[in-house]
Amino acid sequence: MSDSKKIKAKLLKLLTKKNSVEFNLTDAKRVLVLKYDRIGDMIVATPIFRELKNKYPNISISVLASKGNSDVIKYNPYIDNIYTNYKNSLLKDLLSLLKLRKEKFDVCIELEHSVIPHAILRLRIINPKKVISIHKDGRYGVKGSELQLYDFYTKKDKKGHFGKIWLDTLNFFKVKPTSSKYDIFLSDEERNKAKEFVSKIESKIKIGINLDGSFREKQIQPKELRQICKGIYDNYHDIKIIILTTPNKLEKTNKIISNMGFDFVVPSYATDTILDVAALIEQLDLIITPDTSIVHVASAFDKPIVSIHENNKDSYRLWKPISTLSKTVFAKSSYGLFDYSVSDIVDASLEMINKINKV
Repeated sequence: MSDSKKIKAKLLKLLTKKNSVEFNLTDAKRVLVLKYDRIGDMIVATPIFRELKNKYPNISISVLASKGNSDVIKYNPYIDNIYTNYKNSLLKDLLSLLKLRKEKFDVCIELEHSVIPHAILRLRIINPKKVISIHKDGRYGVKGSELQLYDFYTKKDKKGHFGKIWLDTLNFFKVKPTSSKYDIFLSDEERNKAKEFVSKIESKIKIGINLDGSFREKQIQPKELRQICKGIYDNYHDIKIIILTTPNKLEKTNKIISNMGFDFVVPSYATDTILDVAALIEQLDLIITPDTSIVHVASAFDKPIVSIHENNKDSYRLWKPISTLSKTVFAKSSYGLFDYSVSDIVDASLEMINKINKV
């Protein structure tokens, strides 16, 4: 082991060292869940709030969310308090964490599968009585079991979906989950806007296509989009394809649709928030999307999904759709969506349409 790694290992042990506190987890009254990363991650974590609250109605559940993913839980009835993490503002972040420290949480649930320094620093400042997390292999040669900050870990799971892996943290509360379904709650304003938009579409099957993934290499390009739209329409005419779009991409989306020249393809209204997108998806019949948060939104409403995923089976296992009806087309590339079969997407979509028609 290098000297640098030895120093980091010592610092990690020092940072995670703490005195043990006698406390029975089942007596917890105040629980904080740390989930301040991506939108999709928050959606996949939502069963935790429901299953814990259903088992212990008197527990107060708080969430440390990010500005980007907090809308996912904006109307969640199982959550009592939502706090914002300010990862890019040291002063705001510190003030927020000190406020959390004053709340004197009994338990913090941290869902990182790796040893993350910024998560450890936050936990040290918040100072809960107990910290539970999912299995960690460790870092800098330090085993996860040597990190005294963490009082309990789940068992290592090499086969499960992240939804199940995260739900396993509730084992320490003696909670046996009754469902792994995701929760997204909408306001009447969001739902009515979506219903009004869809009510003007007379086609039997309404297909939503999301073009953008979590990074640039995970996008459906205009050429492939045209082939997908034409391929589906050539085999089934009674459709309307809605291209999901946001305010900052509306002009670009309109140009792509105009260049295709298909009257059965239209843009969605500009969705300002993830809840706007969710409300629209709830009203559609089929979703086609690269691997992204839209997969999890559609899964929350159990919508049929055709997803496109890079050739990474571990990533797919952890993030795959959980809808009753879903098909995934894998690209040949292990990073990004390069060289995938458009005809496979068309075939999978037609298969979904046939199953929808039989329902």
